[in-house]
Amino acid sequence: MAALSRETVIGALETINNPTSGANIVADRLVSGVVVRDGHVGFTIEVAPAVAPEFEPVRKEAERRIYDLPGVLSVTAVLTAHESAPSNTSSTRSPAPAGQNAGPQRAQKPLDLPGVKSIIAVASGKGGVGKSTVAVNLALALSQLGLKIGLLDADIYGPSIPLMLGVQEKPQADGKKLMPIEKFGLKTMSIGYLIEGDTPMIWRGPMVMSALTQMLEDVQWGELDVLVVDMPPGTGDAQLTLAQRVPLAGAVIVSTPQELALIDARKALAMFGKTRVPIIGIVENMAYFQAPGAAEKQYIFGQGGARATATDQGIDFLGEIPVDAAIGEGSDAGRPIVVAQEGKPASAPFVAIAEAVAVKLGSKERKAPRIVFS
Repeated sequence: MAALSRETVIGALETINNPTSGANIVADRLVSGVVVRDGHVGFTIEVAPAVAPEFEPVRKEAERRIYDLPGVLSVTAVLTAHESAPSNTSSTRSPAPAGQNAGPQRAQKPLDLPGVKSIIAVASGKGGVGKSTVAVNLALALSQLGLKIGLLDADIYGPSIPLMLGVQEKPQADGKKLMPIEKFGLKTMSIGYLIEGDTPMIWRGPMVMSALTQMLEDVQWGELDVLVVDMPPGTGDAQLTLAQRVPLAGAVIVSTPQELALIDARKALAMFGKTRVPIIGIVENMAYFQAPGAAEKQYIFGQGGARATATDQGIDFLGEIPVDAAIGEGSDAGRPIVVAQEGKPASAPFVAIAEAVAVKLGSKERKAPRIVFS
């Protein structure tokens, strides 16, 4: 029996036909980026935009063939579509009318996650505001409230959840779907579980979206009250597509008090407003510093900016999180503050925010932004 290798993977892919040419997808040079590491296999099928929808069954069949190989634990088969793809995937159908997108990576239908009651996004308009720290501790605090919680790290280029949760193992598969890694009572998934920590993700946008779609649909999430999605920072194509395709119950926006961060937070609000995603509220991270034993709070990044933005937008202000060295230390050590100091004052802000989010998810009166910024 041949050992699992790049050659055995390519050999299996040579048995998959290209429906537009009759040759196999390897011979037609549609396969690229084949990676085999510790039983985990990844590759890309690259086609022209006009035929992308009819190649989704090809992607699924290729994934199934690779799963059948001995020693395979997981498969990430990414379908990407762009104009410079090989011409032997061209279609005879008429081009899309002007102004329409002719190149979806998958049919643009809403994603279906059976058993998941609510999906919420934790988002920010820019990086560096502590979004992932909020997402992880919010998920843990919701779990401590007695809810069944999942956590998806959707930041393909900079996955941080493996470090923050102290996860080093690789996810297993049941033959069809990846099994989430459970830590501190959470069911979790991250691209960081599938690659080495120092491996850069040099992927085009369509490849990113295909990977995100698979981490949502091709993971055995089971029964969850809430799936928390740690969104990529910014308001680009990946963020917009997630907002459009994932049936989000609402979004939590994270900002610092600084106007520079709030400008980008308002862009995130505008994106969710345009995609009709309700806003659960705004969290102000790094709101103030309070020395141990001191009564006075020092507003080192400004005061009340996120609260004022919430008022201006007609949405809820969920709470302030102080600057606390223990929060960063816990994240670096793989024991977030809500776990490391459960029931203590240092974790109280996250618990209060989780309680507010839980209440909002039980209410039908979640609000969209009042102002939409272009």
